[in-house]
Amino acid sequence: MNSWTISVVLIFSLLGWDLCNGSAINRGEEGGESVHLSDEEMHPRPQNSRKWTRQEDVEDAETWFRLGQEGLRKRIEEPRRESKAKNLIMFIGDGMSVSTVTASRIFKGQREGLLFGEEGQLHMDTFPYVGASKTYCSDWQVADSACSSTAYFTGTKGNAMTIGVKPSVVYRDCESQMNPDHQASSILLWAQNAGMSTGVVTTTTVTHASPSGAYAHIADRNWENDLKIAESGIDPEFCDDIAEQLVFKQPGLGINVILGGGRIHWLPNTTTDIEGMPGKRGDGKDLISTWLGQKWDERAVHVNGRAQLLATDLSQVDYLLGLFAPEGIEYADKQLEKDDPTLAEMTAAALQILSRNPNGFFLFVEGGRIDQAHHANNAYRAMAETLQFDEAIQLADNRTEDTDTLIVVSSDHSHLFTIAGDPLRGNDILDFSGNEDNEDGMPFTTLAYINGKGYRPAEPFNETTCSRKNISSDNPLDIDYLQVSQVPRGSATHAGEDVLIFAKGPFAHLFTGVNDQSYIPHAMAFAACISPFENNFCSSSNKNNK
Repeated sequence: MNSWTISVVLIFSLLGWDLCNGSAINRGEEGGESVHLSDEEMHPRPQNSRKWTRQEDVEDAETWFRLGQEGLRKRIEEPRRESKAKNLIMFIGDGMSVSTVTASRIFKGQREGLLFGEEGQLHMDTFPYVGASKTYCSDWQVADSACSSTAYFTGTKGNAMTIGVKPSVVYRDCESQMNPDHQASSILLWAQNAGMSTGVVTTTTVTHASPSGAYAHIADRNWENDLKIAESGIDPEFCDDIAEQLVFKQPGLGINVILGGGRIHWLPNTTTDIEGMPGKRGDGKDLISTWLGQKWDERAVHVNGRAQLLATDLSQVDYLLGLFAPEGIEYADKQLEKDDPTLAEMTAAALQILSRNPNGFFLFVEGGRIDQAHHANNAYRAMAETLQFDEAIQLADNRTEDTDTLIVVSSDHSHLFTIAGDPLRGNDILDFSGNEDNEDGMPFTTLAYINGKGYRPAEPFNETTCSRKNISSDNPLDIDYLQVSQVPRGSATHAGEDVLIFAKGPFAHLFTGVNDQSYIPHAMAFAACISPFENNFCSSSNKNNK
């Protein structure tokens, strides 16, 4: 099928015109058959060949009633904590949509051997307070990880592709980026000003869009090194790249723990890293050596791999830099062979160092490769990354106290990831949803994407019937399988619906309801009585209870 044919079909489909069966019916026309469907058409009776879940396997009404009563009792008895939060932990699952949370819960339950899987539970599910976050940018309806990072770190929305700057700074406006009046300070800086230790942990590069909102002010999220700025036609001597800001400027200079990937953005292009990958800096700077040199009189350590990290006596370390990969850390299924630590292992290392500060700490932890798997239409890895993210949440929860540590879990944006069809309860979440009710008699999977590289046209394409590719011979349970998408695209786009916020600890109840994403750091700062609330309306009972 040529690109012209694809374009015509997609355009007419999006306009609501049916090119199939040799007809052209305006689907949006009032009174059109496709708009006014009967109840039987919307909810067709399953064919006789369909098998139902066995009644002897499912819970009876008394079980559901008992579970409802137990859940209510637990909520009623949940204490509402309003003492000052000594420690703040922010978890961001990049691209972790509501559907990702649901699918991952089922995925976990099924792989743990539960009868069905839908009754599974993520650790984040156990958090007593849940709300929703509106993720739009100052200029875009659907957020990217840059503007969302600005929102949940600085408390103000920004423009897409920009990080840590106010809405007055537009994409690639270097001059405005460098103007302090246009820079937005982050909750990580507020924590440092209050004497707290700070840390940034991610499975992406430490200079990626999400983590860099903690410390950088940048007009293009791709400016992770100086050569990227030069490629944009801008003088990197005037405009500081993200890696430089992390090493040379506050608050990056004061971060105690930096763990993730992206070492090539720290090294000159005349050298290679330990894996043989050339650096990407054109200014000749070795920022790893610079970082160590700045802290020569302090207990600072740099590690390159998982084995080094686990072998380090962290009781003797105050500053830890771990750059474990040239770019992002490998997916969970490949981490061991690449000597990459898990997100939980990095979180544990960060907590061991940061928790020694009597003034408390602020820690940011990102499960960054959930998003990257979704961009590739690879549902298996997106869910596996979500489970590893959830393991890090559980570890942090187990190693801190609810009385003095506020943990907030959320996402930066959603993804065009769907759970659909009429699958039976207990059907593998990755498997086919069923095909007996489909007009063409061909199956589709329960999980799918709206757009992306998983698009599969019929071979050959039939312009009369608009038939799709038959995937009945596919193995959708394979870890490398790409779920089907509706629109061909090199990389799946984000989605614009709200994302969840889970919270526990002091003032966790502030995270209920529906709020703008930029609300998050305000509520966290209030709980800890740090800027901008230390001299404002932070309650006296909160401030004095240390």
